[in-house]
Amino acid sequence: MAPSSPNNVVCVMDASTPLGIALVDRLLHLKFTVHAAIHSSISEFMFNGYDNKSLKIFHSDPFDYHSIVDALRGCCGLFYTFDPPRHQPTFDDDEMMVMGEMEVRAAHNVLEACAQTDTIDKVVFTSSVAAVIWGQDRNSTSISHLDERFWSDVHFCRKFKLWHGLAKTLAEKTAWALARDRGVNMVSVNAGLLVGPDLTIDNPYLKGAAEMYESGLFVTVDLNYLVEAHIRVFQDLSSYGRYICFNHVINTNDDAADLARKLTSLPPGEEQQFAREIPQRISNKKLNKLLMNFKGEEQID
Repeated sequence: MAPSSPNNVVCVMDASTPLGIALVDRLLHLKFTVHAAIHSSISEFMFNGYDNKSLKIFHSDPFDYHSIVDALRGCCGLFYTFDPPRHQPTFDDDEMMVMGEMEVRAAHNVLEACAQTDTIDKVVFTSSVAAVIWGQDRNSTSISHLDERFWSDVHFCRKFKLWHGLAKTLAEKTAWALARDRGVNMVSVNAGLLVGPDLTIDNPYLKGAAEMYESGLFVTVDLNYLVEAHIRVFQDLSSYGRYICFNHVINTNDDAADLARKLTSLPPGEEQQFAREIPQRISNKKLNKLLMNFKGEEQID
């Protein structure tokens, strides 16, 4: 299924992240022309071997408005993701706050550039489940499940130094505010912990992992599933708002032990904190419904 615009040129930014690289590959296989906006000159070599007619590389800086506009020019859609540094334990609190501010600035610049690009029909903004789950009231018995209506409490995040959750919440809220003010058609994909070969114990998402587990809110997503979710919400003309995206819940001892094995630097005995089975308390029904509708359409076709 093609996007609504006759133009099938899309931009992926930052295309040098694991998600960005996988999106570029999948979109090219779907016969889109892709503007791959990368933040590192080294990353350009990741795309050697692709058809130059279908793939154009742009060296884009999320803090340089004009470089963003250049990458977006002629595109009908944008897939935007901001990947923070993966090894953050060496950062102090001040540095983490600066990183969060940079992510917010980048989101503002990108959405402003989209508002100024006439050809842009839709923006798919990658956010995080961390922008949904953190707050003082999350364990309240009056809340059976969290879904897309919930937002992390920024004051709670600051108090407990949940810097990843804070940055993702503020960046996404900034993007939504600008999108609504400027009439940009945007949807967000709020992803769980991305599980892959690069996952280590110092991934910033894992701050508060024990609390996520105890609350039934520890969810993960495979790269292929995450890519498919992004493309489907882009292609579906009726998609709207936020979509919580995960395909696995860490809520049993076996699940936790399996994750612990993936986190090769996990200290001995760390997995013992995940001893009990916890009921799932987060819902991805909205995304599941959209994906099921697409499968139904494909079978009809």
